[in-house]
Amino acid sequence: MPITIALDILLAERNMTSKELAERVGITQANLSILRSGKAKAIRFSTLLAICKELQCQPGDLLKYEE
Repeated sequence: MPITIALDILLAERNMTSKELAERVGITQANLSILRSGKAKAIRFSTLLAICKELQCQPGDLLKYEE
């Protein structure tokens, strides 16, 4: 898929674990893992909003389009 999720990069820059982010956002670690791996088919805007709030980023920092 040409859209990738830069979640690992953002987590590393903020010294945060995926477990910590999942707890703060209110999603399961399994669902966060699906996002991180790029296997997600969709993401809810409410989840995207919560992730962006916790990581203090813009959606464009998280989602990348690569041909």
